[in-house]
Amino acid sequence: MTEVEAKKPQESLQDRLAQVIELLHRHKLVEDLTHRQEGQHRDLVENLVHRQNLVELQRKLDELHPADIAHILEALPLGDRLTVWQLVKAERDGDILLEVSDAVRESLIADMDDHELLAAAKEMDADELADLAPELPRDVVHELMESLDAQQRERVRSVLSYEEDQVGALMDFEMVTIRDDVTLEVVLRYLRRLKELPGHTDKLFVVDYDGILKGVLPIKRLLVNDPDKQVAEVMATDPVSFHPDEDGNDAAQAFERYDLVSAPVVDKHGKLIGRLTIDEMVDLIREESETEVLNMAGLREEEDIFASVWKSVGNRWAWLAVNLVTAFIASRVIGLFEGSIEKLVALAALMPIVAGIGGNSGNQTITMIVRAMALDQMGTGNTSRLMRKELGVALINGLIWGGVIGLVAFYLYGSWSLGVVMTGAMTLNLLLAALMGVLIPMTLTRLGRDPAMGSSVMITAMTDSGGFFIFLGLATLFLL
Repeated sequence: MTEVEAKKPQESLQDRLAQVIELLHRHKLVEDLTHRQEGQHRDLVENLVHRQNLVELQRKLDELHPADIAHILEALPLGDRLTVWQLVKAERDGDILLEVSDAVRESLIADMDDHELLAAAKEMDADELADLAPELPRDVVHELMESLDAQQRERVRSVLSYEEDQVGALMDFEMVTIRDDVTLEVVLRYLRRLKELPGHTDKLFVVDYDGILKGVLPIKRLLVNDPDKQVAEVMATDPVSFHPDEDGNDAAQAFERYDLVSAPVVDKHGKLIGRLTIDEMVDLIREESETEVLNMAGLREEEDIFASVWKSVGNRWAWLAVNLVTAFIASRVIGLFEGSIEKLVALAALMPIVAGIGGNSGNQTITMIVRAMALDQMGTGNTSRLMRKELGVALINGLIWGGVIGLVAFYLYGSWSLGVVMTGAMTLNLLLAALMGVLIPMTLTRLGRDPAMGSSVMITAMTDSGGFFIFLGLATLFLL
């Protein structure tokens, strides 16, 4: 347990956020009161009160972990966010910038001058610099690269040469390498001289004199084996390793599957060039999950909840426009059956049920399919089988719940034929929802798009229009 955790074990993150908000509120309240006062000592009183509140707030921030400060910054409106940001000590700026979301990071960087950005960036490792570099002003990046030594500069360029979701962009270079012809006692002495190990070090990487990976030595093997044994006798010679051009999501799944904490990254010749760690994989999985949720809702990018109105409008308008078009199509479908609705008013009350249940069922199917795609569980050989399974589920659900709503319709309106039409329409719309729930993400994937991109919007449009058409069409055919 760290010193900070020992001091505040009982405080939750929400408690800390509430305390910061309370200090900000108190600071604003006292400032308003001093502004209303008059007299020759007004400026002195205002300055003292101002400093007192800000010092207390800064003391609170000094106790918090950078990740906690990042959460607090994301939860504050822009004005309060910048007030808190200005109180953070300069040496912690870099750690916090790496923790906050992309949208919030943009607002913080905009509030910093070039000198502050350079000071924050110089405290970062090569992989961290590569994460931040695309968002920094070009002249700052140029000056920063000039200030690095040759090895660091080459590492940053190496990471930047890969796509953001590739292993090469996610790896870091902080690792411990050893030879296989030394004893464990020599390794232990070497580690003691280092005084501190890189984070998430659960294994040491065994390489030859050319840097070729020979195996890994787990720390637990190092500790429990005879110190006189050589590394070659106890190391694992078949470690899970990755190439820098591999997909990061595949690496994340491997970390989950094999319970990895760290893993080597090697080039095509087998030379060790970096490592992946569990913290990067967790961040990648979380970001992928957040992106998937945003895409399903039709949002183009992560949005700062306190962003300006116009920026939020720009992020949301595209799929709202698509939704408007699909809603207009659904209304025209209803318009085709105006005569039927006028003759049997019950249709107007019942048709939203058919459309709503279809949309819900379609979203369930899409969620399952997108998840299966993310886990690489779908292939060309099992697509037709999966389609049959989803259609079977839809058929059974349609007959069961369609029968239930059919009985309700009979009870309310005293018409057996209307109940049968409700059952038939519900079943057919659920079958349509299952079909579209499989086809929509598969089609998006074949087009090279994210299978979750606007899928909930599209499935709702299909089941609304289809549901209205099926229900009103059957009613017109069999009831009128």
